[in-house]
Amino acid sequence: MTDRSRRHFLKTSVSAAGLCLAGPLAAAHALLVDGPEHPAGRLEPFPLATVRLDPGIFKQQEEINARYLDSLTVDRLLHSFRVTAGISSSASPYKGWEDPTCELRGHFAGGHFLSAAALASAGSGNSVLKGRGDEVVSGLAACQKKIGSNYLSAYPTDIFEHLAQGKPAWAPFYTYHKIMAGLLDMHQLTGNTEALQIVEGMAVWARDYFTGISTDQRLRILRDEYGGMNEVLVNLAAVTKKDRYIEAAHIFEQPGFLDPLHARRDELQGLHANTHVPKIIGAAHMYEVTGDRRYREIAEYFLAEVLDARSYVIGNTSQDEHWKSPAGQLEGTLVWTNAECCVAYNLMKLQRHVFGWTADARWMDAYERALFNCRLGTQNAQGLKQYFFPLAAGYWRAYNSPEESFWCCTGTGAEEFAKFADTIYFRRDRDIFVNQFIASTLTWKDEDLVLQQVTQFPREQGTTLKVRSSRPAPRAIHVRIPSWTTEDAQVKINGRPIEAIADPGSYLSIRRIWQDGDTISIDLPMKLCQEPLPGDDSVAAALYGPLVLAANLGPGPADGPMRVIHGRDTVPKDLPVASAMPKVAGAQDTETKHWIQVASAPDLNFTCSRDNQKYDLIPMYEIQDQRYSVYWQTGNSKQRT
Repeated sequence: MTDRSRRHFLKTSVSAAGLCLAGPLAAAHALLVDGPEHPAGRLEPFPLATVRLDPGIFKQQEEINARYLDSLTVDRLLHSFRVTAGISSSASPYKGWEDPTCELRGHFAGGHFLSAAALASAGSGNSVLKGRGDEVVSGLAACQKKIGSNYLSAYPTDIFEHLAQGKPAWAPFYTYHKIMAGLLDMHQLTGNTEALQIVEGMAVWARDYFTGISTDQRLRILRDEYGGMNEVLVNLAAVTKKDRYIEAAHIFEQPGFLDPLHARRDELQGLHANTHVPKIIGAAHMYEVTGDRRYREIAEYFLAEVLDARSYVIGNTSQDEHWKSPAGQLEGTLVWTNAECCVAYNLMKLQRHVFGWTADARWMDAYERALFNCRLGTQNAQGLKQYFFPLAAGYWRAYNSPEESFWCCTGTGAEEFAKFADTIYFRRDRDIFVNQFIASTLTWKDEDLVLQQVTQFPREQGTTLKVRSSRPAPRAIHVRIPSWTTEDAQVKINGRPIEAIADPGSYLSIRRIWQDGDTISIDLPMKLCQEPLPGDDSVAAALYGPLVLAANLGPGPADGPMRVIHGRDTVPKDLPVASAMPKVAGAQDTETKHWIQVASAPDLNFTCSRDNQKYDLIPMYEIQDQRYSVYWQTGNSKQRT
């Protein structure tokens, strides 16, 4: 990350981009905000409906995901909900985590699927998936009405009773949250009013569940994974402007987790990563809706600590789904079960929030790192998704089965690949922030402005922005100058270089009266560098610009149980021992170019020749069926602490 002390904006043809301290919900929900900490400005993403992906790898992956979602049928998705409600169903239920005997059933069918359908509808105008989502909402409404107590789930309330009694229960509020979030997405993104009625009833039931439960019992219940219940409740409060949902969200807060973070203490070791990241997203929402700065301080400290001290080079964290090691000490943690994909999805959501408060480019640099290296590439040609992201040498990608897995990462992956356009552009008042370099078109009807981004990034080292408007107007366009680029980065306005450029790791602010046909051309040269494994300088990964490079170690296993995993398991059975990490003995310095050569920059092909060994390297997101290695054994000494 770029040292904040270096961040400044040169003042010739550019002007300083002031910090904006409002989150995306603040303007619409000022009714709930009380106190001087509420920020007056706002920096927020453009609505998904205003941005369309143009031809390129992201649009291609979006379409693959949509085809997979379209292969799922409404009656099969609703089967367990109907059975629970006492409604006849002859559909064949899906299996894995959606099996009628699994205590997580409903998390995908009534939750992730709805969120993904809503995102696809808003993000690409997919009317087929919108219609499918509307059908699921109507089916859920019928189930809730038949049950008659505001309750809605694909399993009976017995599991919640077990939770209250301290008996084993597999995360019932986690699933409840996913269903609420899916319904709320259908309302917010597609305008489905029936979905809002259902989710409000669910919120009432969740609040009433804790009636008569002591504080000690409540805190014991909250030791069980509950997803983002605090997040969805505060989001519901923002949508409805009803304070009672803020009060309900407070029920799902854990002082034992939040208080150390507010005191800037990292007590994360031993915790389950994806249980806790959604709680921080909820804290971020709480700050945006209430203005209570304590929640902001918690979120900012947590995010910086996880990314700086607990993450791998791909931009994700966790081993066996947990933070097993002390902060900054990841030596010996490279295994098959690294970097649960859900965690990256949720960390990226948190990065969007914190960027909205700070306008700090480091968060969009981090978002880009995760987007290209541990989100892109985790879907295969059939739309199937990864669960873990193996980082031990010699392993390969493995995916869920089409109808027999439905893992949590299947669900978050379905959402992620439906919303690639949601972070490319942000705005503050009439200004535009260009955060990600993805071929796309922004249509801002209220300002009579179209901004088209034409690029083949990362195969093209830069991007071009084209302005179309019949109403010339003064505004600033802020372009991220990423921390990974070189001092040779250059920006041209209508073909003429500007006289100054912002430092890498900040935003270049170009303020002028924009005319129809104006263009901004941004050249962002990439360079090779290496990044050590935290806590072990003898192990390093190589990057080219923002791209993590992986060594091609030969073909992976053929299609089968080692490649596509059926049932509830998330790791292939009979997994072999990892290979020895490739060595680059003698690479004692940080000059990666001394041991990696650029074979073809446009093709993103690289080679490593060392000690009579030759390796071909490609960006990690291009690894498909190959065995690979992200990390290398170098000749450097281990860090001493």
